[in-house]
Amino acid sequence: MAERPAASTAPELVLETETGVTVMTPARDYHVGRDPLSDIVLDDDRVSWHHAVLHPEADHWTLQDEHSTNGTYADGRRVHERGVGPGTVIRFGSPTDGPCAVLTGLAASAPQRPSTVSRPALTGTFREPTSVRPLPTRTVRIGRAADNDLVVDDLIVSRHHAELRIHADGSYEIADLGSHNGTYLNGEPVDSADIGPGDIIGVGHSDFCLVGDELQQYVDTGEVSLDVQDISVSVDRGRKRLLDQVSFPVGEKCLLAVVGPSGAGKSTLMNALTGLRPADHGTVLYDGRDLYHDYPELRQRIGLVPQDDILHAQLTVHAALSYAAELRFPQDTAKTERRARVDEVIRELGLEERAGQHVHSLSGGQRKRVSVALELLTKPSLLFLDEPTSGLDPGMDRSVMHMLRGLADDGRTVIVVTHSVLSLDVCDRLLVLAPGGKVAYYGPPGDALAFFGFEHWPAAFEAFDQDSDRDWAGEYRASPFHRRYVAEAGNQPKVPRQGPVILGPPPRPRSWGGQLRTLVRRYSAALSADRTFLAIMIALPFVMGGMTRALAGGELTRKNALNVLLILCVGGVLTGAANAVRELVKERVIYQRERAVGLSRSAYLMSKVVVLGTVTMLQAVVLTLVGLYGVDLKAPGGDGVVMPPLAEITAAVALLSFTAMTLGMLVSALVRKEEVTMPLLVLLALVQVVFCGALLPLDGVPGLEQAAWLVPSRWAFGAMAGTLDLRRISPGDLTRDPLFAHTLDTWLLGIGMLAVLAVVFGWLVLRLLRRHEPVVMRK
Repeated sequence: MAERPAASTAPELVLETETGVTVMTPARDYHVGRDPLSDIVLDDDRVSWHHAVLHPEADHWTLQDEHSTNGTYADGRRVHERGVGPGTVIRFGSPTDGPCAVLTGLAASAPQRPSTVSRPALTGTFREPTSVRPLPTRTVRIGRAADNDLVVDDLIVSRHHAELRIHADGSYEIADLGSHNGTYLNGEPVDSADIGPGDIIGVGHSDFCLVGDELQQYVDTGEVSLDVQDISVSVDRGRKRLLDQVSFPVGEKCLLAVVGPSGAGKSTLMNALTGLRPADHGTVLYDGRDLYHDYPELRQRIGLVPQDDILHAQLTVHAALSYAAELRFPQDTAKTERRARVDEVIRELGLEERAGQHVHSLSGGQRKRVSVALELLTKPSLLFLDEPTSGLDPGMDRSVMHMLRGLADDGRTVIVVTHSVLSLDVCDRLLVLAPGGKVAYYGPPGDALAFFGFEHWPAAFEAFDQDSDRDWAGEYRASPFHRRYVAEAGNQPKVPRQGPVILGPPPRPRSWGGQLRTLVRRYSAALSADRTFLAIMIALPFVMGGMTRALAGGELTRKNALNVLLILCVGGVLTGAANAVRELVKERVIYQRERAVGLSRSAYLMSKVVVLGTVTMLQAVVLTLVGLYGVDLKAPGGDGVVMPPLAEITAAVALLSFTAMTLGMLVSALVRKEEVTMPLLVLLALVQVVFCGALLPLDGVPGLEQAAWLVPSRWAFGAMAGTLDLRRISPGDLTRDPLFAHTLDTWLLGIGMLAVLAVVFGWLVLRLLRRHEPVVMRK
């Protein structure tokens, strides 16, 4: 494809057709044809698939016919190559009544003020303005509320979002008004910045641009293209390549399937295209805009549905979507606005009859629809899905793929990574990746098997694994398919990468406190709907408390005191750790996705601490009261250290349970699979028993004494032993431990160390959560 000359001074032109207006900048070629991937699409049988191209020269534009069947005509004469400019009338396919295009010039622009943000090349980002208004002569406020001068009907836009201000010299400035999702200039977030002609102001799904004496608004309705140019991803310091020079174009309203054997780089490609793990080399163009350069703004227009469901299964469909909307929309969004959007998405995906049904009771295909609905809340233009049909039967597989076909037809670009080849016929394009992350095929799905020389897909996938010497990528590059569907179909110029990609985290639609309140309510609702978990939470303290009471009898004596305190320690550890040991690992996919769209890591963890901490400490209180209420706990030397003995023991058990809960979270953050948490819980309980000080002496034993400092039950047992003055109740070698002394200092040391361990474990969990986040969020 021809490139723009380095010193081109060709004027910007406007190409007017029956289907719309295109502002042509001298940054690239503009292709005309019947192909939906063309810049100017003409749906007329007389127009060839690739009909003509408008090319910027040094100081003018050239119209070139691309060997079309019925010809290209300028001012009534058939042309093969001719210079054109303002006033030229072009017809395609017929000199008299073929589709017509007229070239006009742009109005003279005012001198451009220097911008505080680098301006990207405008390479066809905008086709036809949604609205055009004269440049304002006073400050214009932009936002979602009806009292703004310029109302943007978009729920990710704040009620009062930004202001377009005019300076005394007639120049303009854009200023953010503390919006939740930010205001962007040329793809980068700004608080305030001067703007000039051609600069792009991003507010939600809308972009504004000064063109001549007009302020033009362009609403991203979803009909966007994606152009992937030579992207590569390597690991192990470049020694292993996961993606190797991958290039392909994706047109508007296109459904693209990505297939390939395991290890071919499908998930890596997904992460590169969504910005979660940017490519090391190459460029991704979102409708002509560099996705990585403009990622702070464009990330809001990308939806991602992971392979695992991103839903709390205990909630109803409507509740799950409502909480998601609350987290993703600005804090000033009214409840009625959020509910209306949730209901709209439910209707769009045909989930009306399932809205009140719990997610766990849905079929696999229906759950996938709900996951898609969650992503559609913010109206993404690009929708990515990772293995959406995994584990589904053939009927459900086809149903999900037809749903995606409908989403693309409704005006989105949909890219689906899949292992299933049952429904490739509903896709517009198919990308096949060979081992090593190379493109083995890109084109219509129906031509793929014939291109590889196989009749069935299993044979083709087997060949990928066994025929490792075959140059799959080289064969494709030399084929007509590559020339037609990649080399000639890409409607954007080559944009080489300039410098490393540095992407920051997204803005938070809600404040930290707002996120915490929503997360606490959602988590409480999910726990209260889980009847099995509720039954266990209620029964466990009564069971452990009953065992304690059976051992205690009417009073603590030399024979039972150690065992009673040991059972209290075990019960406190089990109630706390069992509550939390699965919580983070089972929600990992949900956390990863919500983190990628602005969820606060600390707010997420704090919501767990608040809800589980409250439940755990209530359980500890019940455990202690059931086990010891009415038992004679008065120490031989008097009452407890600072409070009545029952109150002190209750406080120690409650704090032990809370600390064990944070330790359970630490285990949950460490493991990769939920199945390994139960064995680790048993191991955790055994460690607490051995190192609490009730079974073997720890004081003065090198190694064991120091290791016990990290065991919460060691400090809780010591605090309870000090409360009861265990040295006098049950004198012996074990009770000579200094931590069992009936003094204020030792009791406070035990309680204080429990609090310190809880903080340390919580801090470690916060650090470990970062390990499971997308690369772009690890800042």
